[in-house]
This record gives sequence, structure tokens and C-alpha cells, in this order.
Amino acid sequence: MRPAQKTPPILCISSGKGGVGKTTFCVNLATALAEKGARTLLIDGDLGLGNVDVVLGLQVNHTLRETVEQGCDPANIMVEVQKNLFVLPASSGVPEMAGLNQKGQCSLTTVLEPLIKDFDLVLVDTAAGIGDSVLWFNQWASANIIILTPDPTSLTDGYALMKVLASRHLKKGFQLVINNVKSKQEAQDTFTNMAAVLGRFLQETPSYLGPLPKDTKVIQAIRSQKPFVHASPDCPAARAIRSMASHIFTQAGLQAGPDHQPYR
Repeated sequence: MRPAQKTPPILCISSGKGGVGKTTFCVNLATALAEKGARTLLIDGDLGLGNVDVVLGLQVNHTLRETVEQGCDPANIMVEVQKNLFVLPASSGVPEMAGLNQKGQCSLTTVLEPLIKDFDLVLVDTAAGIGDSVLWFNQWASANIIILTPDPTSLTDGYALMKVLASRHLKKGFQLVINNVKSKQEAQDTFTNMAAVLGRFLQETPSYLGPLPKDTKVIQAIRSQKPFVHASPDCPAARAIRSMASHIFTQAGLQAGPDHQPYR
């Protein structure tokens, strides 16, 4: 399925602050991409406080900590969640991993390079904020997705993250997702305002990946530790995620496999 290339697209998903729904977004986007037939790897890049396994209800015995500290092959740590979807889980409550130095970060991405070539798409769920690991994974990525909400603190911290990435690491082309919105108009207004600020102060023109509405089905799915695209496939949030997945799928130049059943 994947066009001939050395490395698949790496999508880094980040946010300026915690609590904006980043990990839930990552899990559901990865699930929707896998449903479309893309062989997808989701890397938990919150190395010291990983939660991807919790959101998916996975029981994991090995994490990326063993790759960093013991040199374990990440292929032996990888968990197959469903057809086309694989997860590399991170450790939780390990300060040493949260504060991984540049040498350790470089070593980690180096050992991941051979593994990711077996996939069509790679998603990295980073920690929140502007910590070293967040900046490192965003530098490694080919696309940078930033999750925002209309909350002023989310916008302020999200702008700070993009400012650091643009000014210190020369990253451009941010793709913005506006989460937890009451309406499409609220999301559009939030994007328009952020785009104006980025254009004025960073000379950056972001793209709008889409809105994610407030949806009670999302909370229910989180509590049941299931992706809401599976638990409530007809809910507004699931439809929004599938729309974004279709855009990313097409952007990556992928084609649906023969067994893909279009969602109606």
C-alpha cells in the first residue's frame, strides 16, 4: 500500500498544556487510520508519564524504557491492538525517562528508524508543554499537529509551543485541531484568531485539520477504555475524527486496501 519511500510520514501530535484531549485524539485518529487500511504505529512519546496503554485498556509488560536503558529491540515491545494498529507503550512514573537527555533521545529515534519502515503512517503522542522530549520528537516528525481548545490557557501555551518550534527549530506548516468546541463556528473563530497571531508574530500560516465537538460519548469511551470511534461510531466526535483521518490518508498518498469497508 505504501508508496516506495525511505521513511513513512511521521505525525507528531502535541499541545501546549495538558488536559486538552491530546492522547484521546491520538488513539482515535490512529484507530480510524487503521480502519481505512493504513498500517499504523502509535508511539507513546510521553516517556515518563505514558497513557496510551491506559486509554486503550492494554495490559503491557514492556515499555520503551527497556529500549533506552537495556537496548531492547522495540519490535519486541510493540503491542498489536487490532488489525493494522500497533502501539509502542511508554513507562509511567519514571522521572529518568521524562528527563531523557539529548543523547538518549537521539539513540531512541535511531533505533526506531528501521522499525517504522514497516508502516504506512507513524503517530507520536508527545508529552504536553515545551520539554526536551516534546521538541525532539517534533523535530523528528515530518508533520506537526497541535491540539488546542478555545480556553485561553490552551491558546497561550499552544502558541508558546509553536513559537519555540518555529523560532528555534525552524518548523513550519503546523496543522491545528480545535478540540472540545460547542460549534463549528466556535472552532473556526478559534482557528482564525490563532492563525492571525501566528501570521503576525511568526510569519507562519497554519492549516486547519478540523474541529472536535464536545461529546458525552467521548467521556463514556474514555471511562470504558475504548476508542470512541469503536464505542460510538456514529457520534459527532467519531465522524469528525474519520474526516481528519481521510484527509491525512489522502495527504500521505495512500489507497484503501481491498478489505476496507467505507464508513457510512
